Amino acid sequence: MEPSAVWSLVAGLVGLGPVALVLAIIALRRIASRRTRGRGLAIAGAVLGVLGTVALAVGVTAVVLTALGTRPLPADVPAARDARAQQLVTGNCLASLPADGPVGSVRVVPCAEPHEAQVVTEYSFAANAVWPGQQAADARVARACVLDDAEIEAGVRTVTWSPTERSWADGDRVGLCLAVVDGGGVTGSFLDGSAEVP
Repeated sequence: MEPSAVWSLVAGLVGLGPVALVLAIIALRRIASRRTRGRGLAIAGAVLGVLGTVALAVGVTAVVLTALGTRPLPADVPAARDARAQQLVTGNCLASLPADGPVGSVRVVPCAEPHEAQVVTEYSFAANAVWPGQQAADARVARACVLDDAEIEAGVRTVTWSPTERSWADGDRVGLCLAVVDGGGVTGSFLDGSAEVP
């Protein structure tokens, strides 16, 4: 009996896919050259190795994509891109404001390009805070959302995005305040006073 065939099966059973696959290949070569027993075990180890390796690759890909999908954006992106709402930070400019309701993906553009909204403040709940309820969460974020008189006279309004109960359960503790000009066409940033409202 070829020992590497046995070990390939064991490695496959305990979830070490790449190890099982390598051991199975070694075992099959040795069995062919030495005419020893264990071909069935080596094939079983190879099958488990392939399945384990595929599962590992899928898992690593999912982790990497999740990490990239939650990494905060720079305050002013260099080029237009789609992003998840959880990636937004103070300074980000949005090409258009999504419809009311849960916000998934948004189009973020450089603030020098025409846009409809900009994240102007963030409200951070304590990491260990208990879910306050949707109305209370909305109210807390709204209190941090203030415009100056000139912005109000120019037709700027505010929109607040608060964590939902579901996103709260996933660790979301940040609410956003957006300065919005209906119809878009704003260029520049409200944060440094360079915003030009059409």
